[in-house]
Amino acid sequence: MIVRSLIAEAVGMFPITSISVSRTRKPEPVPGRYPVRFGTAELVRDTGRGNAWLVSVDGVAQSYVDLDDPAHLEFDYVRRFADVVDRRPPGPLDALHVGGAACTLPRYVAATRPGSHQLVFDADGELVELVRAQLGLRVPGLRVRVTDGREGLATRREDSADLVVVDAFERATLAGGLATLEATRAIAGILRTGGTYLANITDGSGLPFARRFLATLFEVFPEVLLLADPGVLRGRRFGNLVLAASAAELPTEELTRRTASAAFPARCVYGAELRKLAGRAAPITDADAPPPPKPPDDLLGLF
Repeated sequence: MIVRSLIAEAVGMFPITSISVSRTRKPEPVPGRYPVRFGTAELVRDTGRGNAWLVSVDGVAQSYVDLDDPAHLEFDYVRRFADVVDRRPPGPLDALHVGGAACTLPRYVAATRPGSHQLVFDADGELVELVRAQLGLRVPGLRVRVTDGREGLATRREDSADLVVVDAFERATLAGGLATLEATRAIAGILRTGGTYLANITDGSGLPFARRFLATLFEVFPEVLLLADPGVLRGRRFGNLVLAASAAELPTEELTRRTASAAFPARCVYGAELRKLAGRAAPITDADAPPPPKPPDDLLGLF
């Protein structure tokens, strides 16, 4: 998430009109502006790919989906998610996603790992209905539930998921309560042995939030790695950071090679170097949670 909808201008836009949402799937998605819980959503076609769509809320991109090719991932941080998922053992997954929007990663998992069972929690019911009506949510093995992330986590059984993904933003900031030690322990309990936790966060100069989130992950998981654009990692610009954590060994060497050779290279940081980055930062708790970072007003994109 967190990309200005001006990206859509680079790929081509239809004129934007105000259109009401139907609960019935339309033959073709209709570009336009739609009121949702956390602002005004925009649905814009990428004319360069024919049936690919950008969903943004108040100028901040939430999802990009190609309805003809769900394995196509436009946003760089989602590609990093997929890099980690692709290096799990082959076969279907039981996955929980906290934050869904247009369900880009769930569609990818369904396409690349047939037979997977996935549950998405999203707090914006109006956005879910928009996606259902315009882009469809009839994805094999996928269920979407409208609920707050922390409330949703409390309903899940222990040892019930191979993968938990947290990518939940409200008005360009990380949804409250999802980066805390309490939430992280709940996620660790939901994961099976060998399961993987993936999170997308954002940060800027000095990476103060990222350092505290790293400290939080290290309190719970023995294995943690970070994937980020080198400029973001050095604090030169505001951007996304993808974190993976597990009780089992993570494929650090494979991910280092993959991300270094990507179209937009990223660094994979782990081990002693990552602990050094966390430094003496204190874990985030429900009682001591810093405000999530907000992107600069003039930021055009993070991917």
